[in-house]
Amino acid sequence: MKSIKVGWKHAVELSGIQKKIVPHTLRHTAATWLMQQGVGLWEASGYLGMSEQVLKDTYGHHHPDFMRNAAIRIGQNRNAKRTLSLP
Repeated sequence: MKSIKVGWKHAVELSGIQKKIVPHTLRHTAATWLMQQGVGLWEASGYLGMSEQVLKDTYGHHHPDFMRNAAIRIGQNRNAKRTLSLP
């Protein structure tokens, strides 16, 4: 392949995708998939060439650990941890 642009255009044409798709789209997809698979921030950010903070802020909600603690705690018995004092 002599030109990335020409190669990309040809690949998109062969795919049959009708909407506009750019190489950067694949970076978003890769970031989402890495987070969904539970890959660590340091490793995923290095692979994608972005900072851990950007990855966390933009794609962190796709990670299985996102809000895991909140999900666990919401299902716990609240009365087991404290006693209710009524007057």
